[in-house]
Amino acid sequence: MRRSLWARALRRVIPPAFRRVDADTLEELEERLITADFGVQASMRFVETVEKEARAGGMSDEAGLRQVLEGAIRDVFNGDGETELAVAAAPPTVYLVVGVNGVGKTTTIGKLAHRLARQGRSVIVAAADTFRAGAVEQLERWAERTGADFVRGQPGGDPASVAWDAIAAAQARGTDVVLIDTAGRLHTHGGLMEQLAKVDRVVRRRLEGAPHETLLVLDATVGQNGLVQAREFSRFVTVTGIVLAKMDSTARGGIVVALREELGIPVRMVGVGERPRDLERFDPDDFVQGVLAAGE
Repeated sequence: MRRSLWARALRRVIPPAFRRVDADTLEELEERLITADFGVQASMRFVETVEKEARAGGMSDEAGLRQVLEGAIRDVFNGDGETELAVAAAPPTVYLVVGVNGVGKTTTIGKLAHRLARQGRSVIVAAADTFRAGAVEQLERWAERTGADFVRGQPGGDPASVAWDAIAAAQARGTDVVLIDTAGRLHTHGGLMEQLAKVDRVVRRRLEGAPHETLLVLDATVGQNGLVQAREFSRFVTVTGIVLAKMDSTARGGIVVALREELGIPVRMVGVGERPRDLERFDPDDFVQGVLAAGE
């Protein structure tokens, strides 16, 4: 995601007319970080770091504050390494995509299929949401639009069977990637979450090492509620990465820090618009620079 977009997706985090670090400045900085969805845990730690540096005499102006904040935020992403999606040693690579209703999951899968096709990779899209005909039709249109093959099940059928069939088809056709869409479900609905866990188990039985990524799609505009969703989905499947949809519609992009700080789950991709190509790899460096640009 480009730095200018991150700057627009974040509220101003450095207090205006900053002159010195005092109790009022620290309180305002913490409030601004929390408002921008950095999360209470990370926001308090950043403020403590700023206060410690100020007391040690290592910061006396806004440039110093920026430097300290930059280092503190970068530390959150240390060890993330490459943020591109995992690729299996031998095809097919399987991505299981999960999320609550209305987060933009189906659109995200379509954008991901488009991105993979542009990289020259063949794709099968599996509609494991067997309950909403509209969702299946929308996904099929995305498959046609991106040139991906499409696998669907019987209405009301077993979602795990669709996932099984899609992987079998990919193996038979030599397809590079399988994208498995799952029904949107509230994280509070125990029965549907157990069903999701079954899909995961079937995928693991069907192909060793799969799913190679389990991607949780979150609506960036819901802020800290995204943390609640991520915690609950992680109880039933091993979430390996986050895709933040609708990032272009929020001014609280600090959620990427809260997710990494509190749950240890990296953000892999961000949705930045409505076009097929508007799905970008998350770049921690661009994020950090965007945070600081937002304070200018």
